[in-house]
Amino acid sequence: MIWGAPSLLWLALLAPAAALAAGWAWRRRLAAAAAWAARGLWDRLFAAHRPRRVALSVVTLALAVLGTGLALARPRWGTSQERVERRGVDVVFLLDSSLSMAAVDVPPSRLYVAKSLVRRLVEQLPGNRVALVQTEGTGMVLAPLTVDAAVIDLLLDTVEPGSLPVPGTELAPGFEAARRLYPPGERKHRVLIVLSDGEDHGGGLEKAVEALRGDGVVVHAFGVGTPEGAPVPTPGGDFKREADGTVVISRLHEEPLEELAHATGGSYRRVTSAAADLREAVDRVQGMEKRALASQSLSTLEERFQWPLGLAGAALLLHLLVRPFRRPPAPRSLAAEDATP
Repeated sequence: MIWGAPSLLWLALLAPAAALAAGWAWRRRLAAAAAWAARGLWDRLFAAHRPRRVALSVVTLALAVLGTGLALARPRWGTSQERVERRGVDVVFLLDSSLSMAAVDVPPSRLYVAKSLVRRLVEQLPGNRVALVQTEGTGMVLAPLTVDAAVIDLLLDTVEPGSLPVPGTELAPGFEAARRLYPPGERKHRVLIVLSDGEDHGGGLEKAVEALRGDGVVVHAFGVGTPEGAPVPTPGGDFKREADGTVVISRLHEEPLEELAHATGGSYRRVTSAAADLREAVDRVQGMEKRALASQSLSTLEERFQWPLGLAGAALLLHLLVRPFRRPPAPRSLAAEDATP
């Protein structure tokens, strides 16, 4: 047997204290009575007094307090088997880490804001399986579908602009890498969340959209950046330039992201801050039909607080019913006495 709240076991010590207090109260009452009547006259003056019932009243009060204290400490014994099932959807995050995501038109940078949004979305979508894919000139799976959301948070720290072996600005390879993560079978319960500035120099988006729609993947896209754009920093401390030396201005391209979201039944939102409102995408993902992701059988101890609580209730009821003094006989009326021969 174990206790669910062992810190409350000390309440059981109040039982002897209650018994002592009740006994002291009865002793004081009888002592007060003895102060004005000789003990030899008690049988006449206190004919209704029943010492055994006084003792029973004290004991039942102590049992009521004891049972209450033990019930609050929640005793447990005996095991029961319970099957717990985890239900949710498969959510894959596709994070664009091309050099253009280093632009600072969305401070402190587009990529910083995108990573912050991924962390917030993971936090607001508990109970689902999540995965992380990074895309530049190729798509790389950083984390396959998992119920351990902390893995996503750790891996986001490793994502930097232009950090993949194949540089570039292509979304289609990332879409293909994400599609391979979904388990085969039923084409439901699949979500792809894209965080990108929408720049794409590789093409093939139309084919990728058709493949995603055919697989039943719902895409929610977040366009990170502004239409006005900003220069693209390079690792050397300068800005990316054209062949003639002109500074390249990277701008938000919303059209491909909007078309991708609308074609798959998802949503699109422009993002200019890490504190952007995510409710629409979160609500739509949470409102999707869920499927069983994992299940396990748990062995738990049965709560047995009902037993000491029942003891306390019975003892308290008996305490209230016990009469330490016998009910005195009803006085005879004068008419009855006169009629007595």
